[in-house]
Amino acid sequence: MFKNAKWITAGKDFKETLPSFQKKFAPKDEIKKATAYMTAFGVYDFFIDGKKVGNKIMAPGWTYYTKWIQYQEYDITDLLGAENTLSVTLAPGWAAGFIGWQRHKEENYPGPYGISTSSLVAVFEIEYADGTQETFTTDESWDIYTTHTLYCEIYDGQRVDYTKEIRYVGKALVTEQPVPSLLPQKGEDIVERETVLPVKLIHTPKGETVIDFGQNLAGYVEFKVKGNPGDVVAFSYGEVLDKDGNFYNANYRTAINETTYILDGQEHVCKPSLTFQGFRYVRVDSFPGEVDLNDFCAKVIYSDMKRTGHFSCGFDKLNQLYSNIVWGMRSNYIDVPTDCPQRDERLGWTGDAQVFCRTATLNYDVENFFRKWLYDMTQNQNEEGGIYGVIPTFYYMASISTAWADAACVCPWEIYRAYGSKDILETCYPMMKKWLEYMHRYGDDEFLWVGHKNHYGDWLAMDAGPDYYLGATQLDLIASAYFYYSTGLTIKTGKVLGEDTTELEALQANIRKAFREAFMENGMPKLYMKGDALEENHTGNRIRPVKPVTQTAISLILHFGLYEEEERQALVDKLVELIEEFDGRMNTGFVGTPLILRVLSDNGRADVAFNLLLQEKNPSWLFSVNQGATTMWEHWNSQKEDGSFWSTNMNSFNHYAYGAVYDWMFGDMVGLTVSEDGVGYEKITYKPHTDKRIGFAQASLDTRQGMLAASWKYLPDDTIRYELTLPETTTAVVTIPGLPERTLTGGSYVFYSKA
Repeated sequence: MFKNAKWITAGKDFKETLPSFQKKFAPKDEIKKATAYMTAFGVYDFFIDGKKVGNKIMAPGWTYYTKWIQYQEYDITDLLGAENTLSVTLAPGWAAGFIGWQRHKEENYPGPYGISTSSLVAVFEIEYADGTQETFTTDESWDIYTTHTLYCEIYDGQRVDYTKEIRYVGKALVTEQPVPSLLPQKGEDIVERETVLPVKLIHTPKGETVIDFGQNLAGYVEFKVKGNPGDVVAFSYGEVLDKDGNFYNANYRTAINETTYILDGQEHVCKPSLTFQGFRYVRVDSFPGEVDLNDFCAKVIYSDMKRTGHFSCGFDKLNQLYSNIVWGMRSNYIDVPTDCPQRDERLGWTGDAQVFCRTATLNYDVENFFRKWLYDMTQNQNEEGGIYGVIPTFYYMASISTAWADAACVCPWEIYRAYGSKDILETCYPMMKKWLEYMHRYGDDEFLWVGHKNHYGDWLAMDAGPDYYLGATQLDLIASAYFYYSTGLTIKTGKVLGEDTTELEALQANIRKAFREAFMENGMPKLYMKGDALEENHTGNRIRPVKPVTQTAISLILHFGLYEEEERQALVDKLVELIEEFDGRMNTGFVGTPLILRVLSDNGRADVAFNLLLQEKNPSWLFSVNQGATTMWEHWNSQKEDGSFWSTNMNSFNHYAYGAVYDWMFGDMVGLTVSEDGVGYEKITYKPHTDKRIGFAQASLDTRQGMLAASWKYLPDDTIRYELTLPETTTAVVTIPGLPERTLTGGSYVFYSKA
């Protein structure tokens, strides 16, 4: 399709404004069908006669530009008249802009993918009513005009000057840079979704004027304004206020996150384009006249996924937690599962995606979202089989780390469980096997993954102390446990695909044996290290205390099945003891937190799991709720009880990873879990766990079979009423305390049992 199309650019030296590439087009006859195909190194907006085509934002999205780019298709049949001006505005975006915290703003900065300047390619196919066809493409005949947008970067925002005269610059330049594969769009469009109205205008102790939108989000501010020619509107963005109530965004690091508009005396409805911010608070740095909140709103952007899941309960703080989980996902599912939407990062960290993947499927239909991102992962895998910590990767290749790289095995399997996506397993199976081989070949221990110092470990756990990046759990233990777990998932995948998994099964058995010899003693984790109980790592705090028995170590052993049955109870008892020793709290990080509640309820201690869920002292999920959080935090103590901050270096207030707790809330508290022999919710288990402190809980999920819903509620006489609604094609194994186990098919059911 793009064979004869040329990539066009305004050139590296064109820095006056964002360029607009334009082409006049007059149809020769009545049009039956007109289609545009388009993509870019950068991000673009497409217009016909000054009106934007479609609702796509930040197209073509973010891919591993070195190997492939998505292209978009537009039906423009009804948009064309007798005379037409086609125009495309182009910004650097992810392909040619400043990405990562290493800003590289020197004059010869080649861009994150070695692309020195943004460029565009497009094909237009016209089918006339008389059966003839016409095709034209981008080439050197296209004209370049200036725009009102002086500057636009993802991290830094946008500067617009309405007083600037739009002028013709010259003809487009054809670029000869290497072109990767051009593939039809795999994921959803990025679009505007919710509109959030401001809740308060704040005048801070420092004299700042701040708009509070009441919700941390990713998107941008839209507002109406009229001022004198030369008047300036300028905004800065932040997630929280400091302990004195002043505007704060030091945690954005080098990301400038500003929008500026120079007015021309006309009324304008303004909003950024080709960039976005992460924020709750907007500081008004300059504005003509008084700020009227009625003229402002925030537009929320994320991938156009269908909302499929809902939850509510009788404990308001848990409802706020659930809202925070959903908003954290919205803010970070912008074509790529990013870690955060605000600072100089916003990268597709694999560890965050891995731990949250199942929870994502319980709130939105993410099948295509992951189909696209996992394809990118297959393209990013290195020759040795390693998976970098950030996908898509770029000049900064994040470390190959346990629990992060294992997204290569975990995410395809979780998407298959939720949707029955066998094609995703087929695409990812070779990558999964190569990843196992990477771990298998590493170091001197054939069946352990040990000696690697670039792991992120139990990231941000507090068992080594409140100010360490790495938790106290041994890196080698986590890595070898995940080696075992990912091997098991690859075996399951191979069986689904009809592959011979004999060698993989032997590998898994050997890993289990080696793990137990290296890391287990008398049924408990032991220290497996050379030297003292200190361990180096490449990340911020290079040395921190390491402990053999941690909440995370036990959770991994129990959840991954690395114990013998006679050891189970002692491990569970020890886990409960560690929680009690830490004042009834967990001290786990990114690795242990998603597992600990599930391990407790799977092993008869749902009471302790509920205590952790309802815990309000830090670290806990409800601590941030009590602090006024509206999204999930990166750190348990991102903002401390006294209002001070953990750090300015790495302190996002919109990180979704700890929101993985909703997997437990849906699967254990409400009790709905898809069975591995009934993927796509053809078969489920219904085994709810209740707690009178919560009163009631209910959840629903629009599955591939239809609507699935369940609830429980405490009645005045301590009887519990359960309700279950099954799609017609779903079978459920039902286990309710005090009632016999039964198997049910589609329909609505009511049960009663005594608490």
